[in-house]
Amino acid sequence: MIIRFSIRNFFVLIILVGLSDHGACSSFNRSSFPAGFIFGAASSAYQYEGAAREGGKGPSIWDTFTHLHPDKILDGSNGDVAEDLYHRYKEDIKNLKKMGMDAFRFSISWPRILPNGSLSGGINKEGVDFYNNLINEVLANGLQPFVTLFHWDLPQALEDKYLGFLSPLISGDYVDYVDVCFKEFGDRVKHWITFNEPVIFCSMGYASGTLAPGRCSPWEAGKCSVGDSGTEPYMCGHNMLLAHSAAVKLYKEKYQGAQKGIIGITHATHWFLPHSSSKADVAAAKRSLDFFYGWFMNPLTYGDYPRSMRNSVGNRLPKFTKEQSELMIGSYDFIGLNYYAGYYAINNPASNSLQQSYSTDSRANITGDRNGIALPKPFNSSFINIYPPGIRDLTLYTKSAYKNPVIYITENGVDQLDPPLKTALNDEIRISYHRSHLLELSRAIRDGADVRGYFVWTFMDDFEWNSGYKHRMGLYYVDFNDNLARRPKKSAIWFSLFLNKNN
Repeated sequence: MIIRFSIRNFFVLIILVGLSDHGACSSFNRSSFPAGFIFGAASSAYQYEGAAREGGKGPSIWDTFTHLHPDKILDGSNGDVAEDLYHRYKEDIKNLKKMGMDAFRFSISWPRILPNGSLSGGINKEGVDFYNNLINEVLANGLQPFVTLFHWDLPQALEDKYLGFLSPLISGDYVDYVDVCFKEFGDRVKHWITFNEPVIFCSMGYASGTLAPGRCSPWEAGKCSVGDSGTEPYMCGHNMLLAHSAAVKLYKEKYQGAQKGIIGITHATHWFLPHSSSKADVAAAKRSLDFFYGWFMNPLTYGDYPRSMRNSVGNRLPKFTKEQSELMIGSYDFIGLNYYAGYYAINNPASNSLQQSYSTDSRANITGDRNGIALPKPFNSSFINIYPPGIRDLTLYTKSAYKNPVIYITENGVDQLDPPLKTALNDEIRISYHRSHLLELSRAIRDGADVRGYFVWTFMDDFEWNSGYKHRMGLYYVDFNDNLARRPKKSAIWFSLFLNKNN
């Protein structure tokens, strides 16, 4: 694996972008992408909606987690109000339209539709009405709705009943829930995403314990009181895959013919580079990619987990029946990819420790530094090592490794740590970040990757999970000290120029 983008060249690019009217020039803009390519902005229900106890909504595991464990949230906050999209969606959709976006990606809150998670508890009409109104507003403004059916906010009732995604029972309740969504909204929603980032949900919810439901082994950094980080992440992922394939089967058999929509799943992964040219580090980079991305894409393409996972995890990794594998293979019309950062992988030989965990099973250490030189980190970011070629490498890898699926970049963005208003609005590095990633993406398309769209994470500053409101990632600044006023950052203005420049 060869690094084609040097640290020096990255900073040269930032300087050039800053000198060229933020890169909004006729040589690179919307028209640099194929006709019909979709540009949008992304969000999720818990991070945006607020109204946590309004409109008949039941509690989610994130409502519980943030209130029981405020110490695990950087600023001790929660999503009770968030950006108040629930009440302000008309204003927000108009801002998206002004920017020139084609689509809005948002998620439906499962407990807002089924307050206790199951059909037995009844369908919440107020929740259905809210999403009908939101979808209609999106369409009325000329935008396409891209709807995620699960973006981490599992109904707390199902966590209490059978431990949520640790139980195979979750598949039945999930299919019942999505059936309601397809029936109520599918006449207008033409792009469905079953799950967002199962790798993050399962690894950080069940291995490190830093996200809801906050389970991990006692020896993990989170010091959770309950959990097993050596088995539970894999159980979670397994049950998610089975629920996904069951939901896709339902959609294709019952709805797709009449509704003419498509359905997929969104994965998250870093791009991994070997720390050295040694065979051991090259293999470590591939294993790291398998444990992030192949964990879910291999079963969806070939019916089983990657060989490297089988070899490392052994009997702790669940097995698929023949029927499950057959149902899973090809169970998507498109793949969503969330890409933010690059990392170096260093081989870490298998440990004899009895403390088995997903966090060490890949036998690789990842770092943003190599030979004393670090990949650039923006805005004092906690996790984003800027590596724009990674988005090209990832899409081309997906093309070759997973039979050239249709791809949407469903998230790409960069965070800024709690800046003052003036600094936040002048977000030059965010402009450079998006422009450089879009340049690499356009090259990947020319090289044959079947990429159909690009969604910014995120439209507005939001509740960034365990970072609370400290890490701002939006194109719009949300002033939490001034009635949640929305203020466009320089990056929003840049996107408006980029998207409306057609010559």
